Amino acid sequence: MGVMFEHCTDIDCSNIFAWLNQGPLTLTIFLHTIIILPIFWIYFQEKKKLEREGK
Repeated sequence: MGVMFEHCTDIDCSNIFAWLNQGPLTLTIFLHTIIILPIFWIYFQEKKKLEREGK
């Protein structure tokens, strides 16, 4: 069983691209955090606003 996060061999370990290059799971977690979660937040926010205007 492999390690989820490998050691960062880049000189600058604070580089986001070096961190994203650690593996597909890291990229998936990053994309879900940056893209998918805000989509759900905006969806429920707009739904609440439309329900308020409809009443």
